Amino acid sequence: MSLQDQLKQQAAWKAVDYVKSDMVVGLGTGSTAAFAVDRIGQLMKEGKLKNIIGVPTSIRTYEQALALGIPLATLDEQPHIDVAIDGADEVDPNLDVVKGRGGALLREKMVEMASDIFVCIVDDSKMVSGLGGSKLAMPVEIVQFCHKYTLSRLSKLKEVAGCEAKLRMAGDKPYVTDNSNYIVDLYFETPISDPAAASKAILDLEGVVDHGLFLNMVDVCIIAGQTGVEVKERPGKQ
Repeated sequence: MSLQDQLKQQAAWKAVDYVKSDMVVGLGTGSTAAFAVDRIGQLMKEGKLKNIIGVPTSIRTYEQALALGIPLATLDEQPHIDVAIDGADEVDPNLDVVKGRGGALLREKMVEMASDIFVCIVDDSKMVSGLGGSKLAMPVEIVQFCHKYTLSRLSKLKEVAGCEAKLRMAGDKPYVTDNSNYIVDLYFETPISDPAAASKAILDLEGVVDHGLFLNMVDVCIIAGQTGVEVKERPGKQ
């Protein structure tokens, strides 16, 4: 296991400490969240966690959890979630995050908004001074209809001025999400100056489904680095 994977596993296992028997648990998507799902499955098999119901945020996570024997439900069946555990692509000093480079941002946001506690798990490479600061993708999920029109309008928003907008591809065809939508990735040379304003402007565009700015959502962030695991809580949160 690489050092980065070891750090991801440390953060994930620490996050699973927030899971108790008889809970409904949001199961995130991505390489870090996968360690948490594996850990929950292991503890259930050992009898240390009982009566867990998982709500997966992607088809990939659904298949992983199903293979581990974790009972599963949807938000239709379990609209209240006790705790959600998921990774992030960027984390700023306010514990606001960018998510969705794995393509599951819409389902992740729905599940995490329905959770009493959202525990975010990352290794320290994901920490940034401001969102967009990694110069990697900030995803926006859009409908397929007239996607070029929507992409053009996204790129011209003053709230994300200076970004480069690219349609995410899978080979020679557009990448398609679990919800049958496309993704436009926004790339920034400098951090987004006002993430809240950018969030509103993006969502106000017809054709946009949601975006990867998860603002005021993370309650606890667990950050694993070479010197150990750090737990940060949002002020005023449990």
